[in-house]
Amino acid sequence: MSASTKVMLSCGEPSGDLYAGALTKQIRCLDPTAETFGLGGDRFAAAGGRLLAEYGGLTVNGLAEVLPALPRHWVIYRRLVAAARAERPDVFVAIDYAGFNFRLGRAVAALGIPVVYYVGPQVWAWRRRRLKTMGEFVTRALVIFPFEEAVYRQAGLPVTFVGHPLLDLAATDTGRDAYRYQQGLDPEAPTVALLPGSRPNELRMILPGLVEAAERIAQELPSVQFLIARAPNLSDTLFEPLASLERVTARSPCVVEAQTDDVLAASDVVLTASGTATIQAAIHERPMVVVYRLSPLTYWLGRRFVRIDAFSMVNLVAGHKIVPEFLQKDFTPAAVAGAALGLLTDDARASRTRGDLRAVREKLGEPGGSRRAAEAVLEVATGRRS
Repeated sequence: MSASTKVMLSCGEPSGDLYAGALTKQIRCLDPTAETFGLGGDRFAAAGGRLLAEYGGLTVNGLAEVLPALPRHWVIYRRLVAAARAERPDVFVAIDYAGFNFRLGRAVAALGIPVVYYVGPQVWAWRRRRLKTMGEFVTRALVIFPFEEAVYRQAGLPVTFVGHPLLDLAATDTGRDAYRYQQGLDPEAPTVALLPGSRPNELRMILPGLVEAAERIAQELPSVQFLIARAPNLSDTLFEPLASLERVTARSPCVVEAQTDDVLAASDVVLTASGTATIQAAIHERPMVVVYRLSPLTYWLGRRFVRIDAFSMVNLVAGHKIVPEFLQKDFTPAAVAGAALGLLTDDARASRTRGDLRAVREKLGEPGGSRRAAEAVLEVATGRRS
Protein backbone atom coordinates (compact mmCIF):
# COMPACT_ATOMS: atom_id res chain seq x y z
CA MET A 1 0.00 0.00 0.00
CA SER A 2 1.48 3.33 -1.06
CA ALA A 3 1.95 6.17 1.42
CA SER A 4 -0.58 8.98 1.41
CA THR A 5 0.09 12.15 -0.55
CA LYS A 6 1.62 14.89 1.56
CA VAL A 7 0.78 18.50 0.71
CA MET A 8 2.46 21.34 2.57
CA LEU A 9 0.83 24.79 2.36
CA SER A 10 1.74 28.31 3.42
CA CYS A 11 -0.64 31.27 3.64
CA GLY A 12 -0.15 34.38 5.74
CA GLU A 13 -3.40 36.36 5.84
CA PRO A 14 -7.19 35.91 6.06
CA SER A 15 -7.86 35.73 2.31
CA GLY A 16 -5.08 33.18 1.87
CA ASP A 17 -6.48 31.13 4.75
CA LEU A 18 -9.89 31.19 3.06
CA TYR A 19 -8.37 29.87 -0.16
CA ALA A 20 -6.25 27.31 1.73
CA GLY A 21 -9.35 25.94 3.44
CA ALA A 22 -11.23 25.60 0.16
CA LEU A 23 -8.20 24.03 -1.55
CA THR A 24 -7.66 21.55 1.29
CA LYS A 25 -11.31 20.54 1.18
CA GLN A 26 -11.08 19.80 -2.54
CA ILE A 27 -7.76 17.95 -2.19
CA ARG A 28 -9.33 15.68 0.41
CA CYS A 29 -12.37 15.13 -1.82
CA LEU A 30 -10.11 14.03 -4.68
CA ASP A 31 -7.75 12.04 -2.44
CA PRO A 32 -9.26 11.19 0.96
CA THR A 33 -5.91 9.85 2.19
CA ALA A 34 -4.04 13.07 1.43
CA GLU A 35 -2.39 14.86 4.34
CA THR A 36 -2.18 18.65 4.38
CA PHE A 37 -0.13 20.68 6.83
CA GLY A 38 1.65 24.02 7.12
CA LEU A 39 1.11 27.71 7.91
CA GLY A 40 -2.49 28.88 7.99
CA GLY A 41 -5.45 29.81 10.14
CA ASP A 42 -8.90 28.71 11.26
CA ARG A 43 -10.25 27.96 7.77
CA PHE A 44 -7.30 25.77 6.85
CA ALA A 45 -7.56 23.89 10.16
CA ALA A 46 -11.35 23.48 9.84
CA ALA A 47 -10.86 21.82 6.44
CA GLY A 48 -8.53 19.25 7.98
CA GLY A 49 -5.16 20.95 7.65
CA ARG A 50 -2.58 20.36 10.38
CA LEU A 51 -1.28 23.70 11.61
CA LEU A 52 2.46 23.92 12.08
CA ALA A 53 2.06 27.64 12.75
CA GLU A 54 -0.74 30.22 12.69
CA TYR A 55 -0.50 33.36 10.60
CA GLY A 56 -1.63 35.68 13.43
CA GLY A 57 0.84 38.52 13.89
CA LEU A 58 2.21 38.17 10.35
CA THR A 59 -0.45 40.13 8.51
CA VAL A 60 1.12 43.50 7.86
CA ASN A 61 1.81 45.27 4.61
CA GLY A 62 4.27 47.93 3.65
CA LEU A 63 8.03 48.12 3.92
CA ALA A 64 8.21 50.12 7.11
CA GLU A 65 5.28 48.32 8.75
CA VAL A 66 6.77 44.82 8.41
CA LEU A 67 9.85 45.50 10.56
CA PRO A 68 8.24 44.73 13.97
CA ALA A 69 6.96 41.39 12.62
CA LEU A 70 10.33 40.19 11.30
CA PRO A 71 11.33 38.16 14.38
CA ARG A 72 8.11 36.12 14.22
CA HIS A 73 8.53 35.70 10.45
CA TRP A 74 12.01 34.30 11.01
CA VAL A 75 10.90 31.84 13.71
CA ILE A 76 8.06 30.50 11.56
CA TYR A 77 10.24 30.36 8.45
CA ARG A 78 12.79 28.18 10.22
CA ARG A 79 10.05 25.93 11.63
CA LEU A 80 8.52 25.37 8.20
CA VAL A 81 11.84 24.67 6.49
CA ALA A 82 12.64 22.13 9.20
CA ALA A 83 9.22 20.52 8.71
CA ALA A 84 9.74 20.29 4.94
CA ARG A 85 13.13 18.66 5.51
CA ALA A 86 11.73 16.18 8.05
CA GLU A 87 8.37 15.31 6.46
CA ARG A 88 9.34 15.46 2.76
CA PRO A 89 6.00 16.57 1.31
CA ASP A 90 5.19 15.58 -2.26
CA VAL A 91 4.38 19.19 -3.12
CA PHE A 92 4.56 22.60 -1.47
CA VAL A 93 1.76 25.10 -2.18
CA ALA A 94 2.54 28.78 -1.59
CA ILE A 95 -0.61 30.90 -1.46
CA ASP A 96 0.01 34.58 -2.28
CA TYR A 97 1.96 36.32 0.56
CA ALA A 98 4.99 36.88 -1.65
CA GLY A 99 7.35 38.52 0.84
CA PHE A 100 7.39 35.40 3.00
CA ASN A 101 6.55 32.68 0.49
CA PHE A 102 9.25 33.60 -2.02
CA ARG A 103 11.93 32.96 0.57
CA LEU A 104 10.22 29.83 1.88
CA GLY A 105 9.52 28.52 -1.62
CA ARG A 106 13.16 28.80 -2.63
CA ALA A 107 14.26 26.96 0.49
CA VAL A 108 11.74 24.16 -0.05
CA ALA A 109 12.62 23.86 -3.75
CA ALA A 110 16.27 23.50 -2.76
CA LEU A 111 15.24 20.31 -0.93
CA GLY A 112 13.99 18.85 -4.22
CA ILE A 113 10.30 19.43 -3.43
CA PRO A 114 8.14 20.82 -6.26
CA VAL A 115 6.53 24.19 -5.60
CA VAL A 116 3.09 25.26 -6.80
CA TYR A 117 2.37 28.97 -6.43
CA TYR A 118 -1.39 29.45 -6.04
CA VAL A 119 -2.86 32.96 -6.26
CA GLY A 120 0.25 34.38 -7.85
CA PRO A 121 1.61 37.64 -6.47
CA GLN A 122 0.72 40.75 -8.46
CA VAL A 123 4.13 40.96 -10.09
CA TRP A 124 2.50 42.39 -13.21
CA ALA A 125 1.74 45.55 -11.23
CA TRP A 126 5.22 46.08 -9.83
CA ARG A 127 8.54 44.28 -9.62
CA ARG A 128 8.12 42.34 -12.85
CA ARG A 129 11.63 41.08 -12.36
CA ARG A 130 10.14 38.86 -9.66
CA LEU A 131 8.76 36.69 -12.46
CA LYS A 132 12.33 35.68 -13.21
CA THR A 133 12.84 34.88 -9.53
CA MET A 134 9.67 32.76 -9.51
CA GLY A 135 10.99 30.82 -12.50
CA GLU A 136 13.95 29.74 -10.40
CA PHE A 137 11.85 27.78 -7.88
CA VAL A 138 8.22 27.44 -9.05
CA THR A 139 7.16 24.22 -10.76
CA ARG A 140 3.73 25.56 -11.71
CA ALA A 141 1.83 28.79 -11.11
CA LEU A 142 -1.95 28.75 -10.64
CA VAL A 143 -3.47 32.17 -11.31
CA ILE A 144 -6.98 33.40 -10.57
CA PHE A 145 -7.32 36.39 -12.90
CA PRO A 146 -7.62 35.83 -16.66
CA PHE A 147 -5.10 38.48 -17.74
CA GLU A 148 -2.38 37.01 -15.52
CA GLU A 149 -1.94 33.85 -17.58
CA ALA A 150 -0.37 35.63 -20.56
CA VAL A 151 1.98 37.64 -18.30
CA TYR A 152 3.31 34.52 -16.62
CA ARG A 153 3.54 32.59 -19.86
CA GLN A 154 5.53 35.36 -21.56
CA ALA A 155 8.02 35.07 -18.70
CA GLY A 156 8.41 31.35 -19.41
CA LEU A 157 6.59 30.15 -16.30
CA PRO A 158 4.36 27.04 -16.47
CA VAL A 159 0.99 28.56 -15.62
CA THR A 160 -2.67 27.55 -15.43
CA PHE A 161 -5.65 29.89 -15.07
CA VAL A 162 -7.95 28.08 -12.64
CA GLY A 163 -10.54 30.79 -12.06
CA HIS A 164 -11.27 32.75 -8.90
CA PRO A 165 -12.07 30.66 -5.80
CA LEU A 166 -14.44 33.34 -4.51
CA LEU A 167 -16.95 32.40 -7.20
CA ASP A 168 -17.69 29.35 -5.05
CA LEU A 169 -17.02 30.91 -1.65
CA ALA A 170 -18.85 34.26 -1.95
CA ALA A 171 -22.29 32.92 -1.14
CA THR A 172 -24.98 33.63 1.41
CA ASP A 173 -28.06 31.71 2.49
CA THR A 174 -29.77 34.77 3.95
CA GLY A 175 -31.69 37.23 1.79
CA ARG A 176 -30.98 40.95 1.91
CA ASP A 177 -34.07 41.99 3.87
CA ALA A 178 -33.91 38.98 6.20
CA TYR A 179 -30.30 39.70 7.10
CA ARG A 180 -30.99 43.36 7.75
CA TYR A 181 -33.87 42.42 10.03
CA GLN A 182 -31.69 39.81 11.75
CA GLN A 183 -29.11 42.51 12.52
CA GLY A 184 -31.72 44.92 13.88
CA LEU A 185 -31.69 47.16 10.79
CA ASP A 186 -34.52 48.59 8.71
CA PRO A 187 -35.05 46.36 5.65
CA GLU A 188 -36.11 49.41 3.60
CA ALA A 189 -33.46 51.98 4.62
CA PRO A 190 -30.42 52.73 2.45
CA THR A 191 -27.55 50.59 3.74
CA VAL A 192 -23.82 51.22 3.40
CA ALA A 193 -21.22 48.56 4.21
CA LEU A 194 -17.77 49.48 5.52
CA LEU A 195 -14.94 47.02 4.83
CA PRO A 196 -11.81 48.61 6.33
CA GLY A 197 -9.40 45.73 5.70
CA SER A 198 -8.12 42.67 7.54
CA ARG A 199 -4.69 43.78 8.80
CA PRO A 200 -4.25 45.86 11.96
CA ASN A 201 -2.17 48.52 10.22
CA GLU A 202 -4.81 48.77 7.45
CA LEU A 203 -7.51 49.55 9.99
CA ARG A 204 -5.37 52.20 11.67
CA MET A 205 -4.78 53.92 8.34
CA ILE A 206 -8.20 53.44 6.74
CA LEU A 207 -11.05 53.09 9.25
CA PRO A 208 -10.92 56.67 10.66
CA GLY A 209 -11.26 58.10 7.14
CA LEU A 210 -14.15 55.76 6.31
CA VAL A 211 -15.91 56.71 9.54
CA GLU A 212 -15.59 60.42 8.71
CA ALA A 213 -16.96 59.72 5.24
CA ALA A 214 -19.85 57.78 6.78
CA GLU A 215 -20.64 60.71 9.08
CA ARG A 216 -20.87 63.02 6.06
CA ILE A 217 -23.15 60.53 4.31
CA ALA A 218 -25.40 60.42 7.40
CA GLN A 219 -25.60 64.21 7.47
CA GLU A 220 -26.85 64.27 3.87
CA LEU A 221 -28.97 61.12 4.10
CA PRO A 222 -30.30 60.81 7.68
CA SER A 223 -32.08 57.50 7.04
CA VAL A 224 -28.86 55.71 6.10
CA GLN A 225 -27.65 52.76 8.18
CA PHE A 226 -24.25 51.09 8.34
CA LEU A 227 -22.94 47.53 8.41
CA ILE A 228 -19.28 46.98 9.25
CA ALA A 229 -17.56 43.76 8.20
CA ARG A 230 -14.96 42.80 10.80
CA ALA A 231 -12.19 40.38 9.91
CA PRO A 232 -11.29 37.74 12.53
CA ASN A 233 -8.47 38.03 15.07
CA LEU A 234 -8.53 41.82 15.34
CA SER A 235 -8.39 43.82 18.56
CA ASP A 236 -11.49 45.71 19.70
CA THR A 237 -9.39 48.85 20.09
CA LEU A 238 -8.98 49.03 16.31
CA PHE A 239 -12.72 49.70 16.01
CA GLU A 240 -12.90 52.55 18.53
CA PRO A 241 -13.30 55.16 15.74
CA LEU A 242 -16.83 53.79 15.21
CA ALA A 243 -17.95 55.44 18.47
CA SER A 244 -18.23 58.81 16.75
CA LEU A 245 -20.45 57.33 14.03
CA GLU A 246 -22.93 56.10 16.63
CA ARG A 247 -23.56 59.69 17.69
CA VAL A 248 -24.72 60.85 14.25
CA THR A 249 -26.83 57.94 13.02
CA ALA A 250 -30.40 57.00 13.87
CA ARG A 251 -29.31 53.36 14.30
CA SER A 252 -26.01 52.28 15.78
CA PRO A 253 -23.66 50.85 13.16
CA CYS A 254 -23.82 47.07 13.16
CA VAL A 255 -20.43 45.33 13.41
CA VAL A 256 -20.42 41.74 12.17
CA GLU A 257 -17.45 39.39 12.31
CA ALA A 258 -16.59 36.75 9.67
CA GLN A 259 -19.79 37.34 7.65
CA THR A 260 -18.46 39.51 4.84
CA ASP A 261 -20.61 37.97 2.12
CA ASP A 262 -23.80 38.46 4.16
CA VAL A 263 -22.81 42.07 4.81
CA LEU A 264 -22.17 42.68 1.12
CA ALA A 265 -25.40 41.02 0.03
CA ALA A 266 -27.35 43.18 2.49
CA SER A 267 -25.79 46.49 1.40
CA ASP A 268 -26.65 49.02 -1.28
CA VAL A 269 -23.21 50.63 -1.51
CA VAL A 270 -19.83 49.50 -0.16
CA LEU A 271 -16.91 51.58 1.14
CA THR A 272 -13.98 49.19 1.02
CA ALA A 273 -10.24 48.99 1.39
CA SER A 274 -8.57 47.78 -1.78
CA GLY A 275 -7.96 44.04 -1.81
CA THR A 276 -9.86 40.78 -1.96
CA ALA A 277 -13.00 42.47 -0.65
CA THR A 278 -13.39 44.40 -3.92
CA ILE A 279 -13.71 41.12 -5.81
CA GLN A 280 -16.22 39.86 -3.25
CA ALA A 281 -18.24 43.03 -3.73
CA ALA A 282 -18.06 42.64 -7.51
CA ILE A 283 -19.32 39.06 -7.31
CA HIS A 284 -22.30 40.37 -5.32
CA GLU A 285 -22.64 43.19 -7.89
CA ARG A 286 -22.52 45.85 -5.20
CA PRO A 287 -21.51 49.39 -6.26
CA MET A 288 -18.45 50.41 -4.29
CA VAL A 289 -15.97 53.13 -3.47
CA VAL A 290 -12.43 51.80 -3.08
CA VAL A 291 -9.80 53.41 -0.85
CA TYR A 292 -6.31 52.74 0.41
CA ARG A 293 -3.61 54.44 2.41
CA LEU A 294 -0.04 53.42 3.19
CA SER A 295 2.60 55.09 5.31
CA PRO A 296 4.27 57.91 3.34
CA LEU A 297 7.58 56.05 3.21
CA THR A 298 6.04 52.80 1.94
CA TYR A 299 4.00 54.65 -0.66
CA TRP A 300 6.99 56.67 -1.87
CA LEU A 301 9.17 53.59 -2.21
CA GLY A 302 6.46 51.47 -3.84
CA ARG A 303 5.28 54.14 -6.26
CA ARG A 304 8.64 54.05 -8.02
CA PHE A 305 7.90 50.50 -9.21
CA VAL A 306 4.16 50.62 -9.96
CA ARG A 307 3.33 50.01 -13.62
CA ILE A 308 -0.45 50.41 -13.59
CA ASP A 309 -2.84 53.37 -13.64
CA ALA A 310 -5.53 51.89 -11.36
CA PHE A 311 -4.95 50.17 -8.03
CA SER A 312 -8.26 48.40 -7.32
CA MET A 313 -8.52 44.88 -8.68
CA VAL A 314 -12.05 45.50 -9.94
CA ASN A 315 -10.90 48.28 -12.28
CA LEU A 316 -7.89 46.23 -13.38
CA VAL A 317 -10.05 43.25 -14.32
CA ALA A 318 -12.57 45.52 -16.07
CA GLY A 319 -9.79 47.13 -18.08
CA HIS A 320 -11.07 50.62 -17.30
CA LYS A 321 -12.36 52.59 -14.33
CA ILE A 322 -15.82 51.39 -13.35
CA VAL A 323 -15.72 52.23 -9.63
CA PRO A 324 -14.24 55.32 -7.95
CA GLU A 325 -10.95 54.80 -6.13
CA PHE A 326 -9.06 57.11 -3.79
CA LEU A 327 -5.44 56.53 -2.81
CA GLN A 328 -3.26 58.38 -0.28
CA LYS A 329 -3.91 62.16 -0.39
CA ASP A 330 -6.94 61.64 -2.64
CA PHE A 331 -8.54 59.52 0.09
CA THR A 332 -10.49 62.24 1.88
CA PRO A 333 -13.82 61.94 3.72
CA ALA A 334 -15.41 64.50 1.39
CA ALA A 335 -14.34 62.66 -1.78
CA VAL A 336 -15.48 59.26 -0.49
CA ALA A 337 -18.79 60.57 0.81
CA GLY A 338 -19.50 62.40 -2.45
CA ALA A 339 -18.86 59.27 -4.53
CA ALA A 340 -20.98 57.12 -2.23
CA LEU A 341 -23.88 59.59 -2.19
CA GLY A 342 -23.81 59.64 -5.97
CA LEU A 343 -24.33 55.87 -6.01
CA LEU A 344 -26.98 55.98 -3.29
CA THR A 345 -29.09 58.73 -4.86
CA ASP A 346 -28.59 58.20 -8.60
CA ASP A 347 -30.37 54.98 -9.58
CA ALA A 348 -29.13 55.12 -13.16
CA ARG A 349 -25.50 55.41 -12.05
CA ALA A 350 -25.88 52.55 -9.59
CA SER A 351 -27.53 50.39 -12.25
CA ARG A 352 -24.69 51.04 -14.74
CA THR A 353 -22.16 50.13 -12.08
CA ARG A 354 -23.95 46.88 -11.29
CA GLY A 355 -23.88 46.01 -14.98
CA ASP A 356 -20.14 46.73 -15.15
CA LEU A 357 -19.55 44.57 -12.08
CA ARG A 358 -21.55 41.75 -13.65
CA ALA A 359 -19.14 41.86 -16.58
CA VAL A 360 -16.19 41.68 -14.16
CA ARG A 361 -17.71 38.65 -12.51
CA GLU A 362 -18.03 36.94 -15.89
CA LYS A 363 -14.32 37.58 -16.54
CA LEU A 364 -13.32 35.69 -13.40
CA GLY A 365 -13.94 32.33 -15.03
CA GLU A 366 -16.33 29.53 -14.15
CA PRO A 367 -17.09 28.29 -10.63
CA GLY A 368 -14.96 25.38 -9.49
CA GLY A 369 -11.64 27.22 -9.20
CA SER A 370 -10.64 25.49 -5.95
CA ARG A 371 -11.39 22.11 -7.50
CA ARG A 372 -9.25 22.84 -10.56
CA ALA A 373 -6.45 24.11 -8.31
CA ALA A 374 -6.61 20.91 -6.25
CA GLU A 375 -6.40 18.80 -9.40
CA ALA A 376 -3.31 20.70 -10.51
CA VAL A 377 -1.66 20.37 -7.09
CA LEU A 378 -2.26 16.62 -6.98
CA GLU A 379 -1.01 16.29 -10.55
CA VAL A 380 2.30 17.89 -9.56
CA ALA A 381 2.48 15.75 -6.41
CA THR A 382 1.78 12.57 -8.38
CA GLY A 383 4.44 13.49 -10.94
CA ARG A 384 7.03 13.65 -8.19
CA ARG A 385 5.93 10.32 -6.68
CA SER A 386 5.90 8.44 -10.00
